[in-house]
Order: sequence, then C-alpha cells, then structure tokens
Amino acid sequence: MRIALIHALKHSIAPIEAAFAQAWPEARLMNLLDDSLSADLARDGALSDAMTDRFLALGDYAAATGADGILFTCSAFGPCIEAVAQAHAPIPVLKPNEAMIEQAVTMGKRIGLLSTFPPTLASMPPEFPASVEVVPKLAEGALAALDRGDRATHDRLIAEASKDLRGCDVVALAQFSIAATAPLVAETTGRPVVTTPDSAVQKLMKLLAAKA
Repeated sequence: MRIALIHALKHSIAPIEAAFAQAWPEARLMNLLDDSLSADLARDGALSDAMTDRFLALGDYAAATGADGILFTCSAFGPCIEAVAQAHAPIPVLKPNEAMIEQAVTMGKRIGLLSTFPPTLASMPPEFPASVEVVPKLAEGALAALDRGDRATHDRLIAEASKDLRGCDVVALAQFSIAATAPLVAETTGRPVVTTPDSAVQKLMKLLAAKA
C-alpha cells in the first residue's frame, strides 16, 4: 500500500514515520511538505478559498502518484482536507486528528486539547461531537523553541501547559509534532493521553484492509 503523507510543518514528518514503522512497516510512504501553508495560515488568521485550492492541488498530485490513501498531518486545516476527501472518494483521505477524536470521545466527556499552534485551537474543537466538553490549551512558545532546535524547552513548555488539564478525563495532543511528549504529559497530568499519529495509522490500516 502506498500512503501519501502531506505536511504543513516539517516537525510532523518524523512522528508519523515512527508510527508507521511501529504499526505498519510494510506501507510505502511518500512525503509532501509545504511549510508555507502553516506560515500563511498564521499570517492570515483564517482559512480561505485560495488555501482550499492549494490543498486540492496537493491531493491531486498525491492521487496521481498512485496513492492508496492520503493522510494530512496538519491539524489546523480541517475544511480544506474535507474538500480533498470529497474530490478523491473512495480513496481514504484522513484529517490528522479524526481518528484520535474518535478514540478520545470513548474515554471521557471532558477532553483536554493541547496544542503549540494557535490556529489548531480555533479549527479543531468543532470537530469534536457536541456531547463532550473540549478544554483547549496552548503551550505558548513551544513551537518557536522547536523551530530553534531546542526540543528540551519545547517539551518543558508542553508539560507545564498540561498542568491546566489535570481536571480532564483524557488529554488529546493536537499535533503530530508533539506526539513524542505523550509520556511526559501523562506523568504530569496523571491522565490518559491520546496522540494523532498512532490513531491515524490504525484507522488507515482498517480502512485499507476493508477496501482490499
């Protein structure tokens, strides 16, 4: 199976490749990175028709390479990804967080949503069902630290921010780039933690097994 991975942050590549290596090493991966997507969204503050067109172009390219499935790893672009899914049905096209959301809502009614990228905390809460309470939390300065190559500060700021989510039933890590901090967040909060890469790989495996 050929899986196209489409990224808006370079930090997302290693976590999803690690998740595939562990759960589905037989999959053939291709990586498409356009880190101007996240920069432009942060600048504009909202998704636009032009942004959707860029996502459709990326989806067309991935499908043209013969991809059996497409996984976007950028959590702030839900409506754009939905447009790609409609355009390329029945190829499975996954938002990075949909599988994690499905998992999280089975674990409690109060879900902490931890992110280092502010637009994610605007776009992602509406993707949860209305039956749960989402508690958003931004780890301020963590993404800038990671961009500088300072992973220790990145991880420390995430752990500190997660302290505000101790009252939640489960903590959801909103981005692929912070998945590696799951053990640290679990230790800090005493809560179960779900991550986007692991749940996304599991869902793709199920969908493509059914398709096969």
